[in-house]
Amino acid sequence: MSDNYRKDPEAIARLTSAQYKVTQRDATEPPFSNEFWDNHEPGLYVDVVSGEPLFASVNKYDSHSGWPSFTVPVEPQNVVERRDRSHGMLRTEVRSAHGDSHLGHVFPDGPADAGGLRYCINSAALRFIPVADLERQGYGDYRKLFDTADTGGAS
Repeated sequence: MSDNYRKDPEAIARLTSAQYKVTQRDATEPPFSNEFWDNHEPGLYVDVVSGEPLFASVNKYDSHSGWPSFTVPVEPQNVVERRDRSHGMLRTEVRSAHGDSHLGHVFPDGPADAGGLRYCINSAALRFIPVADLERQGYGDYRKLFDTADTGGAS
């Protein structure tokens, strides 16, 4: 894993208003009207601020929640869990380890055959890298995830 991932002030300055609100102010974007909730293209999802790899399409599924949902992080050490007592309930927030971006929440209602977790992630916290661009964008090591997977069926 690279040690070059960090909270990049230049990247923060380039964020859209929605990306800033989600990643830096812990907001939640609306369901069913965000960029990746219905993306079926194979590829890697990285932190929009730090670039650290977070999730892969091979672990994405349709949770019918309106947000991109994954069963597991592609690099577990890049996702930090914190207790979240906001909104009058106890939830588990997930943040990027190096960028400290708010990503979303993890819930214990995911597919049982894939570990039972649902990482419910805001599209605004993510940058998507299609499989064809992995090498060019410096994520070539992740190509192997898609070589044996059925890349046509990612949700």
